[in-house]
Amino acid sequence: MHVTRFTAKHLAGGAMLLMAMLWGSTYIVIKDTVTRLPAADMLFVRFTIAAVVLLAAAPMSVRMSRQTLRHGVVLGMLFGAAQLTQTFGLERTSASISGFITGLFVVFTAVLGAVLLRSRLQRPVWLAVLLATAGLGVLSILPGAGSAGFGVGEALTLVSALMYAAHILALGRFATPDNVMSLTVVQSAVLVGLCLLAALPGGVQMPTLRVDWIAILYLATVAGSLTLFLQTWAQSRVEPVHAAVIMCSEPLWAAFFAILLGGELLGWRTVLGGAAIVGAMYLVVRPSVPRRVRLPDHGLVS
Repeated sequence: MHVTRFTAKHLAGGAMLLMAMLWGSTYIVIKDTVTRLPAADMLFVRFTIAAVVLLAAAPMSVRMSRQTLRHGVVLGMLFGAAQLTQTFGLERTSASISGFITGLFVVFTAVLGAVLLRSRLQRPVWLAVLLATAGLGVLSILPGAGSAGFGVGEALTLVSALMYAAHILALGRFATPDNVMSLTVVQSAVLVGLCLLAALPGGVQMPTLRVDWIAILYLATVAGSLTLFLQTWAQSRVEPVHAAVIMCSEPLWAAFFAILLGGELLGWRTVLGGAAIVGAMYLVVRPSVPRRVRLPDHGLVS
């Protein structure tokens, strides 16, 4: 029994680490793709393919209770809002900054969890919020420009971080080992619907270039259906805050791929601002050390 629990816990942690790395790799891919294809159209094609893959892999998952269906719709709405605002924001900011701002979901997860559970926020959490805000300012405020560089892209990305936090908390509450695949399928279907609504006003534009189809296939299968399943499966076995601990490595992967493959420069603002936000993440998710309790001396010698 102990071996089984140990294995499940560490497999879930490994799954979420892999998911964070794959999510981090999407920033530079999406950043390039949305220069030729509208964001909503790209997301619609991406998640349509992902939904088809999931249904083909597990056709029996459509059999579910009404409660699971309702939970899946809520999760899909939250995740869809996060995806749309993040992608629209990525059109207007750099991949590395987008990754770091998105990483604020780990702070939001702790704060929202404390508010929803009506538990008292500890001092390190408040310090983390201040540190993350300072890091966000360093990343976004251009020195000598006379005005803040915090624009629409950064604001949308900040909203997406909040939506991701809400999704993590809801998924931690709704996901169980028995409904993982059903929740994943419903979420993907809701994502398709939301992205279609966002794409309809301008008409749905399909990719025409081979490079865009390759990118979207990667985003749909590896960084779409697979990552959505990995997160749902892992969060049915770990607590939301523990999930956020591992997922907060996503902005580091985003910066890594942006610098390695996207040609972005590693400037002092990126290093300093990113370090502040990562420090905020650590303060929120650092393990608490229990205080030692001094036992009365009964004169026993060990």
